[in-house]
Amino acid sequence: MSTNRRLLNFAGFIACVALLGYAYYTQYKLGLEPCPLCIFQRIGIAALGVVFLIAGLHSPRGWGASVYAVLIGLASLATAGVAIRHLYVQSLPPGTIPACGAPLDVLLQFTPVTEVIRKVLTGSGECSQVNWKFLGLAMPAWVLIWALVLGAVGVLINTRLRKTRSADFATR
Repeated sequence: MSTNRRLLNFAGFIACVALLGYAYYTQYKLGLEPCPLCIFQRIGIAALGVVFLIAGLHSPRGWGASVYAVLIGLASLATAGVAIRHLYVQSLPPGTIPACGAPLDVLLQFTPVTEVIRKVLTGSGECSQVNWKFLGLAMPAWVLIWALVLGAVGVLINTRLRKTRSADFATR
């Protein structure tokens, strides 16, 4: 059972790597520049992947697996929150979206990180553009779906062994 959890954590990591790989493919091969909210979603998927990787390498038992489940859940929900915010900004009518600000790298050089996060999460003009769709859904919708699916799977696989072992122990 522990080996299955380890393999599933590695599969979660591979899924995150594939998502990031496709994001970079759209940026460098298709020419779609990421907006600040897109970059924050990439950071969230990367954090989710790192937790999956560490959980796969460590493969703890008992409460340690629960810690990874919580970390996966938090990374997933944070990523989903940013994706929801991005979808909201994309749904606003023209003229109600804040104007494009300075590029993210410039903001990070001259502004405190907390202020950068606040500005990015309010969204700006470039965040409202929908320039990629698959099956009628924009990229933030796909990030939302993947973040929630990976989060749910990660929480389940890292809590399932503990519950199964407790149930087996109770029947003996």
